[in-house]
Amino acid sequence: MWFLFLRDIRLSIRAGGGALIGVIFFLAVIVTIPFGVGPDLNLLSRIGPAILWIAALLACLLGLDRLFQADREDGSLDLLVLNGDRHMLALTVLTKCLAHWTGSVLPLVVAAPLLGLFMNMEPLGIGATALTLLVGTPAITFIGAAGAAVAVALPRGGLLISVLVLPLTIPVLIFGVSASYGAVADPAPFLQPFLILAALTLFLAVLGPLAAALALRHGTD
Repeated sequence: MWFLFLRDIRLSIRAGGGALIGVIFFLAVIVTIPFGVGPDLNLLSRIGPAILWIAALLACLLGLDRLFQADREDGSLDLLVLNGDRHMLALTVLTKCLAHWTGSVLPLVVAAPLLGLFMNMEPLGIGATALTLLVGTPAITFIGAAGAAVAVALPRGGLLISVLVLPLTIPVLIFGVSASYGAVADPAPFLQPFLILAALTLFLAVLGPLAAALALRHGTD
């Protein structure tokens, strides 16, 4: 599993600069927001956590179609499906999800504090938003793995993955933004939505790879 993890990280780096494209898209969304809502610094600071989360969510969806695509093209996906039971395949999918998150999504989390300055956010709000992104974005990858497994053999599967995955990520988005706001708004709590966000990530770390394994096995059959 360790060698599979390292192999997938190398593939994510080579495959069209996935991390760089995600960060550039993340930056493009953040930069265009002030042109849409105006130069009001108080307004930008207030909506900053939500904008960072929405931009990170959309950037995460960009590379999901590559999660199994390279394995399908070189034939190794069939070997992964055929050589092992359902639980072993789910563990393989979990490893690939972690590698994808490390290679493509973690750079977004690292870039989030810098982009938070563009939104005139307070340092506490920037730190809280970055922490919620660190905890919550793996859940998006686990959900996306199931969508990628369903669409791996379909033409223009990337668009289908976004349609399938985006509605399922709404709870992650809600609790991520709620926790980010709770860190800077006194009446709103931080710990409760943050713990729910962490619980969602742990729950989807089990459910997502299992659903993706079933979809891959069914597609191969």
